[in-house]
Amino acid sequence: MLTVESLAKSYESTAGSPRRSLARRLGGRGSGAQEDPAAPQARVFAVDGIDFEVHDGELFTLLGPSGCGKTTTLRSVAGLERPTAGRVRLGERVLFDADKGVNLRANRRGFGMVFQSYAIWPHMSVFKNVSFPLDVMPRIKRPDRREIEERVQQALEVIELGGYASRPATKLSGGQQQRLALARALVTRPELMLLDEPLSNLDAKLRESMRFELKRLQRELSLTAVYVTHDQSEALVMSNRIAVMNEGRIEQIGKPREIYTRPATRFVAEFIGTSNFIEADVLEVQGNDVVVETSQGRLVAANCPRKPAPGEKVLLSIRPESVDVSEKPHTDGTNTWSGKVRNRAFLGDAIDHITEVGDLKVRSRSNPSVSLAPGTEVHLAIAPEKVALVPVD
Repeated sequence: MLTVESLAKSYESTAGSPRRSLARRLGGRGSGAQEDPAAPQARVFAVDGIDFEVHDGELFTLLGPSGCGKTTTLRSVAGLERPTAGRVRLGERVLFDADKGVNLRANRRGFGMVFQSYAIWPHMSVFKNVSFPLDVMPRIKRPDRREIEERVQQALEVIELGGYASRPATKLSGGQQQRLALARALVTRPELMLLDEPLSNLDAKLRESMRFELKRLQRELSLTAVYVTHDQSEALVMSNRIAVMNEGRIEQIGKPREIYTRPATRFVAEFIGTSNFIEADVLEVQGNDVVVETSQGRLVAANCPRKPAPGEKVLLSIRPESVDVSEKPHTDGTNTWSGKVRNRAFLGDAIDHITEVGDLKVRSRSNPSVSLAPGTEVHLAIAPEKVALVPVD
């Protein structure tokens, strides 16, 4: 099991404060402002004290927008970055400990890595690309030639490139090169795989098929892997668990369904999928159900993991596919509204409607056979278990 504790990576800010930066740009002219060279430089945290564990046989995804710290975290685990603080362990083996001065070199950690750039050796055959990590091992650890051939062929068979061993690596398609990079990482039989956006260079159709291919390999080989991506769909499809990162911190860790249906913060709800956000005041808490008052009346949120206090202001997060829209009134009056369709958009496999309910604009997503023209009077219904509460920022 991989354990990351209080991991932090900071850099000295080159810009300093806005006032000092402005003085630098103006060269001290005009106001006579001068930058003090002795003034302490601010520190910027790329990773700000995060904790997580990756269980054996699990694909754990670091998900977030560009600049959130996910790649820095992966590189810190790999030994390609030296963190400022924290600890990294694989089982009982300490890889990094800032307090004790331990920092095992990347080539001694024994991880398999697949990068965004496949880094295929263009002058080598498919076979030689895969065998390269074994060929350059220290002589005392290097397998003999027969074992190398067996392990390379086995890795190629697993990723379905068994018949391509003698082919020049440059003669492979993009998807095949991605699998080749994966085979090169697998051939060393690593305890942990680290994958940094390995599908981002593929076209949309190929990327979608490779998601399932990677997930199949991870499951069949019982690989333990840390996967970095900014693609929400990719994370939801492939992961056992997801850590959503923002500005160097982890906002929420959970299973894909939990992250999607029960976001812990507004950022998580906004970043993964689409949500309707509605401000409300808590009226009462009935067991695991919370009754709230919105500008358009009461709603019930069922099975809430967090119990807000009566009078607390909260934000409701409601996914568009959780809103049932119909021209007929709903028999159950719980969480029902009436309104008028203002806009609709055909998405191919679904259709979105924007319905005006008083001062609210509610987005719903349904089967494309349900297409309601703008101006149509409609009724909306939202199942209480589909209403999530997130804290007000």
